[in-house]
Amino acid sequence: MTLLPGLVSVTLRHLHADRVVALAEMAGLAAIEWGGDVHVPHGDLAAAARVAGLTYRAGLAVSAYGSYYRLGHPGELDAAAVVASAARLGAPAIRVWAGRRGSADADPGYRAAVRDDALRVAAMAADAGIGLVLEYHRQTLTDTRAATAELLAELRGAGVRSLWQPQPERSLAENAGDLTALLPDLANLHVFAWLPDRRRLPLSAHREQWSAWLPIAASAPGDRYASLEFAAGDDPVQVLTDAVTLRALLG
Repeated sequence: MTLLPGLVSVTLRHLHADRVVALAEMAGLAAIEWGGDVHVPHGDLAAAARVAGLTYRAGLAVSAYGSYYRLGHPGELDAAAVVASAARLGAPAIRVWAGRRGSADADPGYRAAVRDDALRVAAMAADAGIGLVLEYHRQTLTDTRAATAELLAELRGAGVRSLWQPQPERSLAENAGDLTALLPDLANLHVFAWLPDRRRLPLSAHREQWSAWLPIAASAPGDRYASLEFAAGDDPVQVLTDAVTLRALLG
């Protein structure tokens, strides 16, 4: 229905939160996905409240809390602290990773551990009125459309959805197929332009690709954010330039 332009705060993890907010506002963006690595550390509720205030006073929304929680590895991060931070931030969703193994390397026991942990964390988040979203990423159980569909099917009814981002080594058509397959469970998108060797480009270099992908995402029911991530050179000026491209693509 509607795609709104946003920013993932890890794009500017070297800047203080107030500068991230100022840049997002200057760029004409609508929301920020705040990360738990630097700007809103897990369990630091004072930081979450402060960043929430900065965001909302600027007229921006919080699109998600990027927690970096790894499903199936509960000893690495305290899920309760993650949920508490997301709640204090006012985030509608918590981004998590589907384990630490690619789907081809995961045995049934590992898959079950990731699934069961997802159900546990999703229930905790739901009690706080927050959804759970899976990172669509290599070296996790959501590295292909088939593996993602399998995991989401096992989590059906638990309030779990998936993010989407292009895989640089896949073609425009292959990425379009991945995105189309995700539409029933699509949450937000992460927007960037990378080469297969992970070198970063200005977003305008992949205007053709995103001109094809964004309308697919817009065909899904509901509103969601298309958020800039990982600008070339980690350059704030490039973020501003990429925001111009993104807003033009969104119309």
